[in-house]
Formats: sequence, structure tokens, C-alpha cells
Amino acid sequence: MADEFPIGPAFEDPEALFRQIVETAPDALIVVDHDSRIVVVNAQAEVLFGYRRSELLGRGIDILVPERFRARHASHRRHYFEHARVRPMGIDLELFGRRKDGSEFPVEISLSPLNIEQREQDSLWVSAAIRDITARRLAQDLWFAERERAEITLNSIGDGVISTDLQGHVTYLNPIAETLTGWPATEAVGLPLSRVFRLCDSATGQPVPAPIELPIAGDQIVAANNNWILRSRDGLETPVEDSVAPIHDRTGAVTGAVIVFHDVSEARALALQMSHLAQYDHLTGLPNRMLFQDRLQQAIALGQRQGNRLAVLFLDLDRFKYINDSLGHAVGDQLLYAVAVRLLGCVRGSDTVGRQSGDEFVILLSGIEYAEFAALTAQKLLQALSQPFNIGEHNITVTGSVGISIFPDDSRDAAALMRNADTAMYYAKEHGRNNYQFFTMEMNTRSVERQFLEGSLRQALQHKEFLLHFQSKVNLETGAITGVEALLRWWHPERGAIEPARFIPVAEDSGLILQIGRWVLFEACHQAQLWRRAGLPPVVMAVNISAVEFRARGFLDNVRMVLRETGLPPNLLELELTESVLMRDVKASDDALRELKSMGVRLAVDDFGTGYSSLSYLKRFPIDVLKIDQSFVRDIGSDPGDTAIVRAVIDMGKNLRHKVVAEGVETTQQLRFLQGQHCSEGQGFLLGRPQAALDCVQTLRSGVSPALH
Repeated sequence: MADEFPIGPAFEDPEALFRQIVETAPDALIVVDHDSRIVVVNAQAEVLFGYRRSELLGRGIDILVPERFRARHASHRRHYFEHARVRPMGIDLELFGRRKDGSEFPVEISLSPLNIEQREQDSLWVSAAIRDITARRLAQDLWFAERERAEITLNSIGDGVISTDLQGHVTYLNPIAETLTGWPATEAVGLPLSRVFRLCDSATGQPVPAPIELPIAGDQIVAANNNWILRSRDGLETPVEDSVAPIHDRTGAVTGAVIVFHDVSEARALALQMSHLAQYDHLTGLPNRMLFQDRLQQAIALGQRQGNRLAVLFLDLDRFKYINDSLGHAVGDQLLYAVAVRLLGCVRGSDTVGRQSGDEFVILLSGIEYAEFAALTAQKLLQALSQPFNIGEHNITVTGSVGISIFPDDSRDAAALMRNADTAMYYAKEHGRNNYQFFTMEMNTRSVERQFLEGSLRQALQHKEFLLHFQSKVNLETGAITGVEALLRWWHPERGAIEPARFIPVAEDSGLILQIGRWVLFEACHQAQLWRRAGLPPVVMAVNISAVEFRARGFLDNVRMVLRETGLPPNLLELELTESVLMRDVKASDDALRELKSMGVRLAVDDFGTGYSSLSYLKRFPIDVLKIDQSFVRDIGSDPGDTAIVRAVIDMGKNLRHKVVAEGVETTQQLRFLQGQHCSEGQGFLLGRPQAALDCVQTLRSGVSPALH
């Protein structure tokens, strides 16, 4: 796993790293997309062609090709794209380039395919490394031009140049060739080329002869090769790229060969870095989605041949968005890096841990004998995450939800295994988070249902499928209606009424709850104001606020805007929040609640008793109302524990000067008990069922609950 170990947060800006790599490349570098439009230009290309970068980006590549060669150039491109999609390969061509001033010059172009991941599909782009080969042409013309002038030119270029006679003896070295080979020209001339220009294969380390036979015997150019290592006279090894061409005399007869070569250390390092960027996640150093898919497909092929099982584990950090929102993305990124390190410590060397996206990780367990091994690994992963992370000054605890799919039990297809593990992960979240679940076929049905609900929710607001019902809150001593709670309802055009318990969790997980919550708050306040203007007795409008809404940036501003636009007095709006929402970040909660109180808004703790509030914090928060959860009210009289809890909450509310509201009052026995304990208010089917806005008018006009009239 050493090659997969995270490379660290220093590489958390891949775009900047990519720009630095491209800008420091020794050759002119241009990347074109599948439509032959220029998408990347480095500084060397600007110098070589005389254009500013802004003049080239988005233009067709033909702008850099002399007009008489454009048809030939287009033919080369079509041929390359057709073959590179089937078998990615690099090729070298000798063509002519055209500068901005119209001048032409010979170039050598090395083409390489780039598979660019764009959304859900791959697109083939092509990288072109372009080199001015005027020097090589000058070398080939060495015997046609004035030798002294040609040597002056060759001595000033950045490539090494060696020429030989027909027998392969060195006849010339320029200064760069002297430096790279370690041989002065005065000693090298006359020696066999194999002694001066010693090459070995970069993969095997075995010596290879300089390829001058074909240029001399066949009168052909041997294209550039970058698989060689040049061993200098003193043993120094340098990766080089070389090309060899025949030398002709004035009659056209071959008289020798010329080798042009240069150091490709930087280019090779560039290629390795670009390869790493293309296959590994920049933040954690783990294999990215494309590399993980490739390894999964290879593992499946091996499993089919050997009859082995494998497992895919899909792990999502629970509520990671709250960490980003409250502590910032820099802390979030450091946490993701630390999580990656821990995950790697939980698997074998033959397994793969990858980062899918965001806070999602995937683990490939190859060659397992029993599915139970995947469960043991999932337990180990969750246990590792449960230990606090020390990120700067923050001590952060996170949990994860893990979904598991098994090959070949659940599927023999890589994409299906990933989908199944993802589905099982969502099932784990729905069952309390911080657990793992194996995929079952029943989950497919739930997954399809979830996708339907999420897709339909996105249209529900636009198509006005939501509506509000209102349930009364009643003073248990006088029977007076003191307020109403706004309850969201969804009427789907095909499926009819859809229960909130089915769609609210989907809305929260998908983030759609923000739009829906804003709509509910506005409509509830607007309706309360309409009732006031109609002359009905003023009542407090209660609106539930989800954790996602409460933590969202702009929540307080939205409350101010709704009150201003609807004209509802702030003291007639009551926002209900659960204990767990308030206790997730006590400092932030306290600040937000005090800001709401400064507006004049009333505050209630909903479902009290089901969370984990500290009484000291409960006293600290500026709370007006405690709502006893209906699960305790339901068993009043039959369950001594619930009866005691309800009695204790009522007494505590009195001592803290909080109004106490009992939810879920459905029987006369429950009502009598609550009245006997002097509970402030009640809410439930016995006291009033949820009603549409028009149906509420008569109830509000009477001002009293029929059950206590």
C-alpha cells in the first residue's frame, strides 16, 4: 500500500500544481480537445509561435499550421483520434509550424492521448509536445552549407548533436553532446559511436546500440525514442530522447548519420506527476474514482477465473457538511486526509481504499473467502473513525455509515456492485448511522422509491403540490386556543397524499429541505397575518425548523425577511427546534437563539426528552416553550416510567418558567392526567385535528377547543 499512501494537504490545489507543471515543461505544450480546439497553452508555446495565450485559447489548431499543410495535418489528426480511442498511444511527426508573423519553421510533434473525465463520460483530448527542429535540419545540411556557420548555430542550441560517418565513427559533437556524454570533441572524433554514445534500456538496464543502421542503410529517419538512458563517460545516467537521420552530400548520397538528443528528466518527471494527478485524489492521495473502477474490474476478472469472492464497501461520513459549515473547508480537508490515513490502516496490502467524492470513500476487499470478512472490516473501519481527530485546535469526532455488496452474490458487474454498496450505505444512514448494512434485493425497491421521491420533490414546489395544515394548541385549564402549528402536506398528482415521514428525510439528505423550509415559513406567517386581517383572534404560529435549515448560512436573514414581507408581528411566530439540533454546536446555537430572541420571535424545544440536552445548557438557552414528545404522553397511566418523565418535565418547566406543551393528547385519560399535573397546554387529535386554512377559520373564531368547551 506504500504507493497509495496519502500525499498530503500540500497538494490540495491540483489546478495550481497542474499549471506549474505545464509552465515548467521544457517543450512547447499545447492540448486540444476532441474538436481540435486549443484548451491549454504553456509559456514555451507562446515564445515558439509568437502568440499570446489569450489569442490561442479556444481557437482551432490550424492557426499554427501553414495553409498548404492544413489538409495533411487534419488527416493526421483524424487518423490519430480514430486509433487512440481503441489503443492509446504516443506518436511522433515531423511537420511545419507557422508563427504569428507568418514565418514557417520545421517542428517535431509528439502526440499523447489524455482521457479527460467530464461529468459522467470520458472525452479524448490530445497533448502535443512541440519542438523546433531547425537544428536537426541544419545538422543534416552540414555538408551543404558553410561548415563554420552551421557549427556556430549547432553550438548555441539546447540539444545534443553527434554526427558519424558511414562506418559509425564520430565526426562531430556540439557542446551539449560533450556535456551529456562526458566526452570532449577533441577526444571523441574518430571513435566508434558505441563508445561515446552509450545507451541502455530504461526498463531492463541492458545496453542497446544507437539506431544508426537504418538511417545509413535505409536512408530513413528514426523517430524520437524516450526509453533510453545515456551513460556518460564517468558513469552518470541521464534519461534522453533521441532521433537519428541520414546525412546526404550534394548529390543526395548518404554519407553518415546525425543524432539529435536531449535530457528528458524534467519531461519524465512531468509525465509521472500528470499520471498521478489523473489517477489519484489530490487531497488524500488515494486512488480516485477512475482508478478504483479499473482495479475493481481487474479484481472481478481475477475472481471469475479463480472463483473468489470480493467485497465493495461504500463509506460515507455522517453529517460531514456540518463540520465544513461550522469549522470551515480547510479543517474539513484536513479531516478527510486524516480519515484516509486511518482507513488505510484498517485494510490489507492487497486491498484498495479510494476516495469517491466529497466525504465518500470506497474500499475494495479482493480475494475474500467469506462475506463475514467484509463485516469484520466494516466494524474495524467504524471503530477507527470513532476515535477523536485532533485537527489544529479542534477535537473532532465523526461517525460513518457503510454499505456492503459482495461479488458474485449481489452482482458480477462493477457498476452494479458500486450502486448496490451505495444503496446499502443509505440504508445504514436510515437505520441510525454509525453502522453497516449488507445489500439486499429489497433495498433496490427502496432505492427506486427514494430516487422517485427526490426527483418529484424537485418539481413539487414549482408545481405547487405542497400545502399547509394547521393543528391547534390548547390551554388545558381554560380550553382556549393559544396557537397553531403549521404541518407540511404533499399532494402528488399521481400518488396522491404522501406522508411527511416518507419525504422529509429525503428532503433533508438531498438538501431540498432548505427551499421547502423557506416556503413553509413564508406561507405559515402569511396565513397567520391573513387571519389577523380578517379579524380573527391573534394566535401564535409555530413552525418546525430542521437541523439543515438552522445551520444554513442566511437562516437568520431569511427569518427577518419573512417577517418584514408578511408583516406578522414577531411575537406571533414560534420556531420549534429539537434538542439534538441545539446541542450539536452549543455556542453557535446559543448565538442564533439570542439573535432570534432579539427579533422578538418565540422559541420552543420540540420532542423534549428524546435528545441529550444538558440541563445547564437548557437553562442557558433563551427558550420559551418545552414540548413533551408524544411517545411519553402515549403511555401515561400504563407505563410508570413515562408517567414519571412527563410529571418531571412539567415540574422542571414550571421551575424554569417555561411553558410546557404536551404533544399527542388523544384520550380523556391522558387529558385528565395532564390537567391534574397543571400542564400549560396540549396538542393532539382529542383537542383538535390538523385542518386546512379555510377549515381553521371557524375553529379560530370560536377560540375554544370543542373537547374542553
